[in-house]
Amino acid sequence: MNQQLAAHLGSIARLAREQMSLTQVQVAERVGLASAVYSRIERGQMIPSVETLKKLCIELMVSPEDLMGLTESPSSGSPTRPDDDVTLRRLIFLARKLDASKLDALVRITTELAR
Repeated sequence: MNQQLAAHLGSIARLAREQMSLTQVQVAERVGLASAVYSRIERGQMIPSVETLKKLCIELMVSPEDLMGLTESPSSGSPTRPDDDVTLRRLIFLARKLDASKLDALVRITTELAR
């Protein structure tokens, strides 16, 4: 098992779960795992199957690239918080699922919020 991949996957899964205010038990139930198995994933002791990885991406609203560490991390010295990069990519992941009218509404809302 690739320890670095398992550790990264677990930390991103934990961060996404906490940002959604979910428990490990809730995520485990949603993806069809025993809570002890999901806990091992978050602790970096286990890499899930491809099917479970897909379910985790959907439930945690994280792209497979982010979950597996295939995207670049923000450069050191960046003025953003460390979790901003992941949060923004999650927003993009969700926005890609929207139809044109909902995407337009999201743009208008975020424009107003940014003022």
